[in-house]
Amino acid sequence: MPIPEKILSRKDEITSQFMQLVDEHVSDLLHGRTEIRFKPSDFASRLHIAPIHLTNTLKLTLNTSPCEVMEDRIVLEAQKMLDETVLSVADIGNLLGFPEPTNFNRFFKNMTGITPLQYRKNKILKY
Repeated sequence: MPIPEKILSRKDEITSQFMQLVDEHVSDLLHGRTEIRFKPSDFASRLHIAPIHLTNTLKLTLNTSPCEVMEDRIVLEAQKMLDETVLSVADIGNLLGFPEPTNFNRFFKNMTGITPLQYRKNKILKY
């Protein structure tokens, strides 16, 4: 039995709204309007849905979880700032919601396989 179109469109709507909230939240982090990274439950609350519903919806539409979307976005922003600014690794981490530099270094290395400083040095060596 095929899934009714109305259900599919609601899932797409939730996904779109979630991605918009992620964009706004990352912008808030980068501009100092907030210092705390949202958890999936924070996003779900703003969408007026249960956290499990958000997770299930994103699994269906994007084949990923809210945490993975946010983590990928944080890494992308960190890489941009490492490439385009002279901010210290600690300052970049702090802007992205990691008040402890070691936590940011560990997060970045887990996500990319190298530390932020190694990433920056590799980019410099390529030029």
